Amino acid sequence: MTEPATARPAGRTTELDERLAAYKGVWVYIEMERGHVHPVSWELIGEGRKLADRLGVEVWGVILAAPSPANQVAAAEAFAHGADGVYLMEDPILADYRTVPYNHGLCAVVNQFKPEILLVGATTLGRDLASAVATTLFTGLTADCTGLAIDMDTRSMAATRPTFGGSLLCTIHTLKARPQMATVRPRVMAMPPRVAGKTGQIINVPLAMREEDVITKVLDYILDRDSNEAQLAFADFIVAGGRGLGKVENFRLVTDLAAVLGAEVGGTRPLVQGGWIGADRQIGQTGKTIRPKLYIAAGISGAIQHRVGVEGADCIVAINSDPNAPIFDFAHYALVGDAVKILPVLTEAFRARLAAHRKSI
Repeated sequence: MTEPATARPAGRTTELDERLAAYKGVWVYIEMERGHVHPVSWELIGEGRKLADRLGVEVWGVILAAPSPANQVAAAEAFAHGADGVYLMEDPILADYRTVPYNHGLCAVVNQFKPEILLVGATTLGRDLASAVATTLFTGLTADCTGLAIDMDTRSMAATRPTFGGSLLCTIHTLKARPQMATVRPRVMAMPPRVAGKTGQIINVPLAMREEDVITKVLDYILDRDSNEAQLAFADFIVAGGRGLGKVENFRLVTDLAAVLGAEVGGTRPLVQGGWIGADRQIGQTGKTIRPKLYIAAGISGAIQHRVGVEGADCIVAINSDPNAPIFDFAHYALVGDAVKILPVLTEAFRARLAAHRKSI
């Protein structure tokens, strides 16, 4: 005889549902450094708008910064990109990013106003803050997502990300904790259209913290543009190489074409591991996610780990000797052949075309 299943304590599910129901709305952390907003914030507001419309709730941004007129400008831009409101926390302690005060401030706003979803950009700053907040709030965090959706049966966020080294995609739900958190890399989501004149509500929230409570101090601030690292995430033109180039000497064919086009240079993880390029030039899920106007991939097979990092490009030109290479499944233009032979021809063709264009001006 089959024994009956053990009954759960009466009211357990109801209590959980009531607790989760107290959380409403989709939030986006608006990343600011010294008055400048990281573009990923607007990309996430656009994505958050889709989630919120599905749930029938509002989208709110959260700004943590030192007192400045730039904060009001950022709030106005949040409205223009689709936010319904902004929580604004201003305090001199927040002049530079430090984990302790930012974590304290963002957690305080979450605990007071209770969002069901919180999205953060997967930048250097965002990754640090998101992990600290999720740990403090005892909630789930899905990192480096490539897709976000809503499961209406559970009213939970379905956060999709590559796993097992990028060979598979998995979808993760946070069913018993709020807020549901996810980080998304810059350029993964499309920039939403800007609607000028759109307004919204601003709610000011105090930090309630003293400088004496923060043990870390900022000694210097070095801008990205003053560093020697590549800025692939913001490049309009990128030429990249993979193992199909055969040997490191052939990588100069990639740099030659990039020089003619005024493009950035990138590559795949095996090239980084082999010492051909620096880690700052790695493209893919474990490297940089890009969304250029033109992406030329030479000798790159196009496995899923690479695909999720580049498929947002406006135009992908793939060069590979294997006609069945996965990259041809999502490239806009396919050149089947030896990249070592094709790249010099492309370089000369572009050089001649650009020279003719300059003469005609």
